[in-house]
Amino acid sequence: MIRGLLLDFYGTVAAEDDPIVADICARAAALAGPPVTAQDIGHAWWRNFQRDMARYTGARFRSQRDIALRSLAEVLADFNLPGVPEELCAPQFEYWRRPEILPDAYAFLAGLAAVTPEIPVCVLSNIDRGDVLAAIAHHRLPLPTVVSSEDARCYKPDAKMFGAGLAALGLAAQQVLHIGDSLAADVRGARAAGIEMVWLNRAGRPVPADLPGLAVAGTLVEVLPRLTAA
Repeated sequence: MIRGLLLDFYGTVAAEDDPIVADICARAAALAGPPVTAQDIGHAWWRNFQRDMARYTGARFRSQRDIALRSLAEVLADFNLPGVPEELCAPQFEYWRRPEILPDAYAFLAGLAAVTPEIPVCVLSNIDRGDVLAAIAHHRLPLPTVVSSEDARCYKPDAKMFGAGLAALGLAAQQVLHIGDSLAADVRGARAAGIEMVWLNRAGRPVPADLPGLAVAGTLVEVLPRLTAA
């Protein structure tokens, strides 16, 4: 029986920052010119970013902003580019605080309040706590409970992130449903933690063969009957 909900934020409730990241990479590439491309920078930055999220946990934890800056600085150095990471990342950091909220998220939150007000919701996000709280406050979203990577000192898919979310809800894994858009961070992380998962797959991507039985929804609103049935 579902008694609580863990909810990813960026990519699930709010649109991802992909266009801003692409612009950062294009601006960085323009500092060098051919043969360095925005795609080269983007691939290297993402590789370093993912590596550092896995590396900097526990006592070594670093915030998402710090990781973004450090991983981009490493890329700039590798390509011998003169860009300043703080200047390049400023639009990204501002977006994290004032993101675009996806239309189906508004309908989903309204539906939750109308038909399942007894089910508590905890936002579970890798983005820094201050940025998530600022985004929620900016859009006046009814999401008072937030667990960020800063709270857990780790990043999804680390099981400690999901454990912190369960603790915030005061519920056991078998009582909770997690909704998220990332196969790596949300789906695999929740499954490893023994939490029922709905993959929010707005793009209609194929379900990986190694994830049999994965529940999939094309919009957040499609998840509401699953909660009301519970």
